[in-house]
Amino acid sequence: MTLKNKILPILAALGIVLALLVALQTQKKRPPAQPVGLPAKAPFTSYIGGAGIVEASSNNISIGTSLPGLVKVVYVKVGDRLKQGDPLFLIDDRDLQAQQLVKEANRIHAQASINEAKALLEDARSQYALVKTATNSKAVSVDDIQKRRNAELLAQAKVESAGAAKEVADAELKATHLMIEQLTVRAPMACEVMQVNIRAGEYASTGVLATPLILLGNLDLLYVRVDIDENDAWRFKPETKAVASMRGNRDLKADLHFVRVEPFIVAKKSLTGSSTERVDTRVLQVLYSFPRQALPAYVGQQMDVFIEAPDISTTSVAVESRL
Repeated sequence: MTLKNKILPILAALGIVLALLVALQTQKKRPPAQPVGLPAKAPFTSYIGGAGIVEASSNNISIGTSLPGLVKVVYVKVGDRLKQGDPLFLIDDRDLQAQQLVKEANRIHAQASINEAKALLEDARSQYALVKTATNSKAVSVDDIQKRRNAELLAQAKVESAGAAKEVADAELKATHLMIEQLTVRAPMACEVMQVNIRAGEYASTGVLATPLILLGNLDLLYVRVDIDENDAWRFKPETKAVASMRGNRDLKADLHFVRVEPFIVAKKSLTGSSTERVDTRVLQVLYSFPRQALPAYVGQQMDVFIEAPDISTTSVAVESRL
């Protein structure tokens, strides 16, 4: 047998052995991958499940500005606790400060005009007083008496005109003060700073912004906005128990307290990422509350919420019996 004839059977045998090894390897059962976190488990035998979003009890307050301009100073940072009226940031006020100086000068000029008009009035009154009681027509003519009378009336009108000009100057100065005050944006209530999206030197626009300049909220008590599928809305009862579980650790849970129902079915916006989730679902939104210290939860975080509800079959039988 030649060398070539010996190699071919050896290669064939090696191929068969390799094929058997591959077949045996593929038949081994691999252990299933362990989930990073076990899914939340409902504490009720019959329940409504929904995704909840954590939000501030005051709702999330998006701060804007009524007057646009460059930001001069930002007074707050994330995490600051504020009282009502505390300053948040200041829009550049140099132009209005200059206008205020002009308005103050106009006010001083208006006051001086009043003083001058009053002096002229006193003089006109004294001149008229000298002749109005005169009985000798040869000493003072009727025409002179009338002129002095008219001069007094004219001086009185100038005092009133100067007073009106002073009121205008005061109003203009007050309006400038109010505009300067508006450039300092302040906290509308006692709250905590959750986001600061504006810096000194950046331009602050007015109107509804996609990203708020500053985001505030009262975080002493947290709310959970739960989306209940419209198909389950009829089973929901406000007085029933509800529990929220943290995503990633189902052992972290807290009892919820009912706050209110928003009785208007809306399109679902909070997506959980489930492969079976429909984006065309409409939901009933229910708000619950829990103390901030009960869970390490943050505003904007998703939670799994379970609401105790009557069993579907039991409820259906009860409805049919009433019919």
